[in-house]
Amino acid sequence: MLVLGLETSCDETGVALYDSERGLLADALFSQIDLHRIYGGVVPELASRDHVKRMLPLIRQVLDESGCKPGEIDAVAYTAGPGLVGALLVGASCAQALAFAWGVPALGIHHMEGHLLAPMLEEQPPEFPFVALLVSGGHTQLVRVDGIGRYQLLGESLDDAAGEAFDKTAKLIGLGYPGGPEIARLAQGGTPGRFVFPRPMTDRPGLDFSFSGLKTFALNTWQQCRESGDDTDQSRCDVALAFQQAVVETLTIKCRRALKQTGLKRLVIAGGVSANQALRQSLEKMLGELKGQVFYARPRFCTDNGAMIAYAGCQRLQVGQQDGPSIQVHPRWSMESLLPV
Repeated sequence: MLVLGLETSCDETGVALYDSERGLLADALFSQIDLHRIYGGVVPELASRDHVKRMLPLIRQVLDESGCKPGEIDAVAYTAGPGLVGALLVGASCAQALAFAWGVPALGIHHMEGHLLAPMLEEQPPEFPFVALLVSGGHTQLVRVDGIGRYQLLGESLDDAAGEAFDKTAKLIGLGYPGGPEIARLAQGGTPGRFVFPRPMTDRPGLDFSFSGLKTFALNTWQQCRESGDDTDQSRCDVALAFQQAVVETLTIKCRRALKQTGLKRLVIAGGVSANQALRQSLEKMLGELKGQVFYARPRFCTDNGAMIAYAGCQRLQVGQQDGPSIQVHPRWSMESLLPV
């Protein structure tokens, strides 16, 4: 089965072609970072308009690179949620229009299921069951995964997601957008131990997260530096390092706890923050101590992309799942409500 995947949940337009027998044939991505950078964050209306502008050229590019023709496509998968409602509607409308024109089924895919399954695109994919850490700008969740569509939420952020906290903290200390890569870059030059931030909610049982307090702690620390005349580039690097270390250690502690609770030894990390090298190194070390395995997608498939939607869609379309012709999106959508495959 040859599936066209469309991703438009936020500020990246992703298109890909996945074949159930040959694997990923082609993928293309356009990021709107430069468009939103001057505003310090994503402007929903501008994101929607840019998806409209980019979608068809990217589809043509993917078809050309794969050597496939529209008549060969068996189905269209698209991100139906969660995400920005306007952006989601662009992808859903385009997908349903193409499916109608080509006479093929269409299926809306859960954005976070796409992230969760992205490591399946690698040469050595994880086997079920496993624990998944889904960590991005909009979500921080620990999920037990027994199969596609067989998900049990173990814990989630009660306020800001980890990626959101990275972006907001970066803005508070005077860095640009997107903040995650900026903090990671500055942290490389930070002085270990100069600042020590709290590890929120690690001193109590459970697997939920809270990152909003870390933003305040970072802001207060930076303001103290400014008041003392020490708001130097080095101090900014030191704050970035302390913040990143706090987030990474908190995530690692919770992952260790989730693995112990479930009795599993396989961990998948997915979502934009999974590209953070400090987080990968920390989780690899932890899984090494537990004699377990950690899996993640290559960096270009950690952020939003069409390949993960095409893959997830292919798995569900092959067992007969499909949508009707109506255009429906879900800005909020529980992954536990998905049908098993």
